[in-house]
Amino acid sequence: MTDVIITGAGAAGCMAAVWAARLGKSVVIFEKNDHIGRKLRITGKGRCNVTNNSPMNEHMANIPVNSRFLYSAFSNFDAYDTMNFFEEIGVPLKTERGNRVFPVSDKAEDIVNAFSRELKKLNVKIINKPVTGLIINNGICSGVRAGNQNYTAQSVLIACGGKSYPLTGSTGDGYTLAQSAGHTITELKPSLVPLVSPDKYCAELMGLSLRNVTLKLYDRDKIIYSEMGEMLFTHFGMSGPLVLSASSHIGQMEKNRYKVLIDLKPALSHEQLDARIQRDFAENLNRDFVNGIRKLLPAKVIPVIIKLSGISPEQKINSITRQQRIAFGELIKAFPVRISDFRPIEEAIVTSGGVSVKEINPKTMQSKLAKNLYFAGEVIDVDAYTGGFNLQIAFSTAYTAAINA
Repeated sequence: MTDVIITGAGAAGCMAAVWAARLGKSVVIFEKNDHIGRKLRITGKGRCNVTNNSPMNEHMANIPVNSRFLYSAFSNFDAYDTMNFFEEIGVPLKTERGNRVFPVSDKAEDIVNAFSRELKKLNVKIINKPVTGLIINNGICSGVRAGNQNYTAQSVLIACGGKSYPLTGSTGDGYTLAQSAGHTITELKPSLVPLVSPDKYCAELMGLSLRNVTLKLYDRDKIIYSEMGEMLFTHFGMSGPLVLSASSHIGQMEKNRYKVLIDLKPALSHEQLDARIQRDFAENLNRDFVNGIRKLLPAKVIPVIIKLSGISPEQKINSITRQQRIAFGELIKAFPVRISDFRPIEEAIVTSGGVSVKEINPKTMQSKLAKNLYFAGEVIDVDAYTGGFNLQIAFSTAYTAAINA
């Protein structure tokens, strides 16, 4: 009999295995992929944003779903513990803009390799089989089924991720296992996911990356998210850090409910922008409108914004009225994009929804329905914005589950 069986060798599974083994427990991880950390290798565009170098209250503020449930887990193991952990197992870290923490090497592979070395050192056994069921009798979990075999354990920890990025093995197995133990799975939907727009001009802007712009997300007339940063236009709509974060604020997707307004010149007030436009106009009085704004905006935006402005591209600058000029400035400060849908859950960075937090003890991560069954990571109904917060949830819940399992 093994002390602890863990399903899934992702961020949460590996972290839990290390701490359980450090406490002298025998640990077996079941991982259906040939290698550990498949999803970890591609996080942060292959750089792996391991955490956010900020205090607990900052993390809580960046977790819109069930943050209070995580209070004990973060008290046990916070961002500073995560940074110390990786430095200690041989991965030097650095902090970048927005307090995002990455390996100095910019290689997610280094995080995975460090986990691999540590698991080996601690004699953690990895079995490359999917877990197909839990062994539960009289409300006590005593092992798992994998293939045609039963494997017994003192404790079982489900840490096999959500439904996002299924090619990495996150195909929702954890939800099936949890349901078999009687757990409620809250509605699963994509979070931190690109957004689809019905506006055809997004495709015309495809490939255009905007930096230092402010994106405001509206739920009808109310602003529900506003942030400065980077975004990208795609053939279907929008992606990039600002858009992914905005997506996690969207509830029920309905027709004509959500839109974003992009401030293309957030460093300038309306008055300063108008003064700048007037300067550009003064230098190009006898030229066509299309040629008089070349210095003002990225080349790819110009045909689209002219179309939206209603001003003819051939209209001479000297004939543009004050009203037209002011309206054009307003358009630069509030470039509109309607939102009609999320991209599929398979393209999401995280899955929103999961095992109901009402059925998990927040102090131990143990199931309230089946003794000796624990949960960690994305399978739980908690998710955060981009910036290293989701991985910190995985590490904090994994540590808490491990020391209690």
